[in-house]
Amino acid sequence: MDLDVLNMFVIAGGTLAIPILAFVASFLLWPSALIRIYYWYWRRALGMQVRYVNYDDYQFCYSYRGRPGHRPSVLMLHGFSAHKDMWLSVVKFLPKNLHLICVDMPGHEGTTRSSLDDYSIYGQVKRIHQFVECINLNRKPFHLLGTSMGGNVAGVYAAQYPAEICSLSLVCPAGLPPVAESKFVKLLRELKESKSLSQIPLIPSTPEEMAEMLKLCSYVRFKVPQQILQGLVDVRIPHNDFYRKLFFEIADEKSVNSLYENMSKIKAATQIIWGKQDQVPQPICFCFLLLFSP
Repeated sequence: MDLDVLNMFVIAGGTLAIPILAFVASFLLWPSALIRIYYWYWRRALGMQVRYVNYDDYQFCYSYRGRPGHRPSVLMLHGFSAHKDMWLSVVKFLPKNLHLICVDMPGHEGTTRSSLDDYSIYGQVKRIHQFVECINLNRKPFHLLGTSMGGNVAGVYAAQYPAEICSLSLVCPAGLPPVAESKFVKLLRELKESKSLSQIPLIPSTPEEMAEMLKLCSYVRFKVPQQILQGLVDVRIPHNDFYRKLFFEIADEKSVNSLYENMSKIKAATQIIWGKQDQVPQPICFCFLLLFSP
């Protein structure tokens, strides 16, 4: 074989080997980096851009796609211990001409975290309203979508600022009293009574606990590689103290039934989405929500 041709194959092989070795090394040594790269890739692929906006000395981080138009803008509020990128799996199914905004909830990801902040549901509603004002989203009524804790915040927001919301979607929202004391609800009650800061099933600190949380939060069973579980845990561990504080804030009497207490004030057309097999927030009669919504 000609020496030049051989050199070409060696160079080509080396060029291909470098990213492969880098991927393998990241997978084995820094799995959390792969998680971040994964979200970065999907944001770019879906056309979501990350921006920051300030309200006085408070910073909000959000991603968006599109511009305000004749259709209502859509603001999406994530759940407990998640972040704006959790909506990417939903965004990929939405029309590209919609104006979408996914914000990091107070204290989460790129949004300011302060020990002096009020993380109750009402405190979070106040902060989200500040964000809405910062980006002038309330120049005309918009659609508000929230899931779990974000669903609680979304419902209370719609009740407190009815003129700003044209329609509302609540996906398995928190803030409702359970109809039955499931194993999960019983555990939460015991944790609340004991003020225990450990063993909260939604705050994993090991790959094994992460696997258990995924089982709890997903009806579909799937095998997650150990390194990916480790990466998911590594991303969360630095924030676990905050998540524990937040957990007790939203489980406090002030917040625990806040959506239920505000349902009669919701004026916007409301859509309820709830999985039949949901084990985390226990559904209460949907007719209560439907009764108070057009």
